[in-house]
Amino acid sequence: MKRSDDLRPRVTSPAPPAGPIAYDRGWAGEVRTAVRCALALLVLLLCIDAAAGSLTWWRGLLWGALAALLGLVLHPARITAGDGWLASRRLLRTRRVRTDLLAVVQPLDGVTRRLMLRDALGNRMEIDPEVLVRNPGLWYRLDEGARRAEASGTLRCGAPALHRLARRMDRETALAVFRASGLE
Repeated sequence: MKRSDDLRPRVTSPAPPAGPIAYDRGWAGEVRTAVRCALALLVLLLCIDAAAGSLTWWRGLLWGALAALLGLVLHPARITAGDGWLASRRLLRTRRVRTDLLAVVQPLDGVTRRLMLRDALGNRMEIDPEVLVRNPGLWYRLDEGARRAEASGTLRCGAPALHRLARRMDRETALAVFRASGLE
């Protein structure tokens, strides 16, 4: 029995996770590639400037800032997914959508293909479909939530785009199985 003058903190057990969390397995390699590109640019610019005889401390600082900017531009988003959610974490911002409340799925064409996801709560994020192809765990979590959203009626726009992506995922999975078994 707790008394009103009892000042001990309440101890509560943390809620168990709703399920395993899927991560982008290629993210670390992409970060290393971004850092290598930035360092290669820095070394190249410093070598050219030194060979020309015009390297000064402020020009070196300028080249360093330019290389750092390239590293920031190339830094990939970290994609994670759990039961009913998908998150994209960049350097300064995290975007999260509820996959079980998806309202819109729209493929965006441009320089790179993107998939725009918007949930019924108004949260929005863009993801590269290649990340889903390379990471079946992420695709499974997204597909699982999208099926729930489609069944509940919240997915109003974009179901055909998800079905096309699902067919592509099935094709890629079948090809991977054939390659692994030597039947290609």
